[in-house]
Amino acid sequence: MRYFVARGESRSLDAAARAGQRGAFAVLSDGTTHYDLAGPADGPLVVFVPGLTIPLTFWDDVTHRLHDKGFRTLTYTAYGRGYSDRVHGRYDRGLFVRQLDDLIRHLEVTNIHLVASSMGALIALAYTAASSAKVSSLTLSGPAGLSAERNPIALLPDSGPITPLLGKYLLRNNLLGHLAHNVQTAEDAERLRSIVLQGFQFEGSMYALMSTLKHFPLVGQDDLFDAARRHLPPTLLIWGSNDQVTPADGYPRAVELLRPRRAELIDDCGHMASFERPTQFTNTLASFLTEISK
Repeated sequence: MRYFVARGESRSLDAAARAGQRGAFAVLSDGTTHYDLAGPADGPLVVFVPGLTIPLTFWDDVTHRLHDKGFRTLTYTAYGRGYSDRVHGRYDRGLFVRQLDDLIRHLEVTNIHLVASSMGALIALAYTAASSAKVSSLTLSGPAGLSAERNPIALLPDSGPITPLLGKYLLRNNLLGHLAHNVQTAEDAERLRSIVLQGFQFEGSMYALMSTLKHFPLVGQDDLFDAARRHLPPTLLIWGSNDQVTPADGYPRAVELLRPRRAELIDDCGHMASFERPTQFTNTLASFLTEISK
C-alpha cells in the first residue's frame, strides 16, 4: 500500500512538533519512539505495551497510582501514533515487536513486568515468546486475537487506489465509532477521543492505522496464545464484563489457552479496564506483582 496523507492531517511530525512533550525520544531501528520512564528509580519496572490507537498518556491514571505504590513505569507510543514516527512501510506484528525489543535494549532495562491491552496483548505475547529479555510477569487486559470473525480490511489489495482512498476518506469516521465502543460512558468516550485524536493531526497517521488493520492479524490468533503459553512468566488476565471490542465470551477461552496465575472479570466495565476502572485495575495489578515477588 502506498503512503498517503489523509484529510485532517494538517501538521508534520518534526522537532518543533515534539518540543515540550514530556518524556524522551529514542531513535530505534525503524524510527523515533516517544517514551516516558517515570516513578521511583529503585522500584520494580512495569512496561506498558500500547494497543491499536492509544498514545502513552492513555495509561496515566494507572501509572500515577503505581508510582505511589513504589513501582517504576515505562510507557511508550507505537509507531504511527502520537509523537512516534510514521513509518513508510508495513505496520505488522514484526514492526511492533521489534519496537518494543529495541526500546528495552536502548534503555538497558531488565526484569520487566509487561502490561498490555487489546492489540498490545498480541505484541506482548509474541515478544515474551521470542525474546531473550527477562520478563518477570505478564498482564493482559481484554486481549485481541480470539475472535474468529474475518477482518475485511485485510482482504483489500496492497496495490491500486482502493485501499488508500478508504484510508483517506472513510477511516476517520470508523475510528471515531471504534473509540466510542471501547468505553461505556459518554464522558470516558470524550476523554479517550481527546487523548487519541491529538496524535492524528500528523501526516501519515491514517496510513499507519490502515496499514495496521491490513497487516496485523487481530483475529484467529489461538495458535499464538497456545504457543506463547510455553514461554509465559506468571500471568494476570483482566477483562471487562461488558467489553464490546473483544467480547467477554472470549474470556474462558483465554483462561484455557493461557492458564494464568490469576484471572479477573471486572463487572460493568468495557474494553479499556485500565482507563475506566483505574483504581481497581491498579490495585489488582499491584497485588499480583507483590504476590509473585514473594
